[in-house]
Amino acid sequence: MPRRSADKKSNRSNTRRRRTASSKKPLKENMLLYEAVVMFFFASSLILIVSIYGNAGGFIGSGLRSLAFGLLGAGAYGLPLLLFIGAFFKIFNKGNVELNVKIILGFFLVVLASTAAHVWLIKTPQISGRFGESQAFFAVLVHYYKTSSRFHVAGGFVGGLLGDVFVLLLGKLGSYIVLFFLAALNVVVLTEKSFLRLLEKVKDALWTWFDLWRAQREKAKAERAATALEEMRAAAEPVPDALPPSVSPPADVPPAPVQEAVPDVVVQEKAAAKGASRQEILVEKDLEAAMERSMEERDFSPPPLSLLKENPFGGRGADKKGIEQNRNILERTLESFGVRAKVVDVSSGPAVTRYELQPDIGVKVSKIVNLSDDLALNLAAAGIRIEAPIPGKSAIGIEVPNKEVHSVFLREVLDTEEFRRFPGKLAFAVGKDISGKTMVADIGKMPHLLVAGATGSGKSVCINTLIASILYKSDPKEVKFLMIDPKVVELSVYNGIPHLLIPVVTDPKKAAGALRWAVQEMDERYQLFAEKNVRDLQGYNGALAAEGETKPLPQIVVIVDELADLMMVASNEVEEAIIRLAQKARAAGIHLIIATQRPSVDVITGLIKANVPSRIAFSVSSGVDSRTILDMNGAEKLLGKGDMLFYPSGYPKPVRVQGAFVSDQEVSAIVDYYKESQQSAYNEKLIQHLNRGAEEASEQPSDQDTLFDEALELCMEQEKASASMIQRKFRVGYNRAARIVDQLHDAGFIGPDEGSKPRRLLLDRASYLEKKRSLQEGADREGETETTDRPPQEQPSSENQEVRP
Repeated sequence: MPRRSADKKSNRSNTRRRRTASSKKPLKENMLLYEAVVMFFFASSLILIVSIYGNAGGFIGSGLRSLAFGLLGAGAYGLPLLLFIGAFFKIFNKGNVELNVKIILGFFLVVLASTAAHVWLIKTPQISGRFGESQAFFAVLVHYYKTSSRFHVAGGFVGGLLGDVFVLLLGKLGSYIVLFFLAALNVVVLTEKSFLRLLEKVKDALWTWFDLWRAQREKAKAERAATALEEMRAAAEPVPDALPPSVSPPADVPPAPVQEAVPDVVVQEKAAAKGASRQEILVEKDLEAAMERSMEERDFSPPPLSLLKENPFGGRGADKKGIEQNRNILERTLESFGVRAKVVDVSSGPAVTRYELQPDIGVKVSKIVNLSDDLALNLAAAGIRIEAPIPGKSAIGIEVPNKEVHSVFLREVLDTEEFRRFPGKLAFAVGKDISGKTMVADIGKMPHLLVAGATGSGKSVCINTLIASILYKSDPKEVKFLMIDPKVVELSVYNGIPHLLIPVVTDPKKAAGALRWAVQEMDERYQLFAEKNVRDLQGYNGALAAEGETKPLPQIVVIVDELADLMMVASNEVEEAIIRLAQKARAAGIHLIIATQRPSVDVITGLIKANVPSRIAFSVSSGVDSRTILDMNGAEKLLGKGDMLFYPSGYPKPVRVQGAFVSDQEVSAIVDYYKESQQSAYNEKLIQHLNRGAEEASEQPSDQDTLFDEALELCMEQEKASASMIQRKFRVGYNRAARIVDQLHDAGFIGPDEGSKPRRLLLDRASYLEKKRSLQEGADREGETETTDRPPQEQPSSENQEVRP
């Protein structure tokens, strides 16, 4: 028995070897046959090239040349090139069915060229009326063959036949139109490039040229206006009277002594200089007013798109082969774990491809979610993200990173119909989603945005993209920026653009004052709305336009680039201002953009999260940070470099987007364009207000709280002092309120602690007012003393002035 089993095994192995050897032999023969056919076409194409273009193919080459021109006419010039390119690609693409189809389409393009050449040369079709006469019909085609074979023109046998049919059916003009669109369709299929996209690029190039021409015209107009103003200034200067010709006295007569009239001359010169200076001042004021009017009346011209870089990867499509492989791997891996599911759709974006899985009935979603690490292992991916389920679909999304991540450039987002036709002035070019669709958001509808993520994940680029999008969309009269940059180097490049209310605030002490000013501006705007009986900024500007007012109230975008630094300096004031703005500023046209690289609960507090509904999360290190930003996991699975989760107000779930990229050079080009075309008009009152606040904060003793005086006033009004009262009144924490109470005690205004009772005042109301009045009078007397102690200025004495007749 053992011997028989061993014989059976050896027989099976021998049979298997014979089958393998027999199967390898036809495979090798097929490979050799394929190479022989390809080399034959390659050699034929070279012979046709030297025969058709050089007439150096000998007897056989001459025959092939006559045959090619006789059949295809002028289209024969493209036949050898088609064969050469097809044979070259067939060498490296065996079994590629798409290549065979493209070679056939290339031959069809050659036939279309022959047909067009025939339609171009003939006046009337020769086969008209000869369809029933076979001999006459064939004689016409033979004539076409001989003529094209001899003179290498027209369309030959094939082109003549098709050309006459086209002209009979459509006429010459109709034939041109149909042949053109057939050729265009053929080229689109061959190159896999969109013809409409090509036309759109041509249109965009024309618009860019027009924008540059208009900008140059505006610049020339501004230069002419400046030249005219200089001429006005030169004309306004006093011209000295012409001096009489000097007459020399005779040589023998001594010159008479000239009486000195220096004072008269000096007085006249001073009067003339004073009059000239007054006239120059008036002229300067007129010139400044004229310049301001010309700047206000100038039409808004956005920067040309040529300032931005084109995307070099814009024409690349999806990796179809890799997508098909991943689809099979997903289905097989899930099946190996007992999960039956099918990939029903695939969406490929710039950085991530999403595979939509539809599980069988009875399969739990959690079972697929728990297999994320196993799926990533089998796909050889750095990490995958599972969206279960996809909003609005009965499918589960598995997001797999692409092998090649293609950046999304800002220009390709701005250069779309979605951005051009966007109705709002606060359009934000976000980027492209997983399916490659352009994402454009409206800051006005968000109405406030929180941007957070780890260092280097793309926050600063996102802020620059947001600002650049608004600069391309809005007029400086309609949108203003208030930028706060404690890091100093991120937003300072925007200094000088006309959209800024004030220069970029980099001092944290001034930043809190700038936010308080925004709160004050919000309150003042609501008072204006109440006077006009309107509810929001749009209604107020409409009421102003109805009254003939041409200067609208602008929208204000407040950008805080690093919230963590401000929270370390003045957390209570900053948080209070942000919360008030987030709660009420939308209708007033004021919008907050807050960015931070430390998404912790002490920076992004619960009150800030509750009042800032829209968020953008970039890559973070842990799920805790992701939950702090989005209230859910997911941001820890992002790839970085612009990969974000965009969660605007009203969306059921975050959307994964590859953010638009704008470089520092492009930002500088946009800023330089605005600096050259328009002047910045800062709010001087706001600048002075912030400077005074910073000086007062620096002059104040470091050990005394900023609310010390106000807390003392409150205690005098209430005739008692307690930490809880100060805490309720000024909305501060208990620690700060207790510290203020201790400072009041140390200053001698209130008594010691008496347990649960409020502290008693050591001064009554009358004594406090008298002491305050005496302190004020003392300060006034000190100011008067400083004025009187100042040495008097030397006055010109009348004795020193000699007035002579």
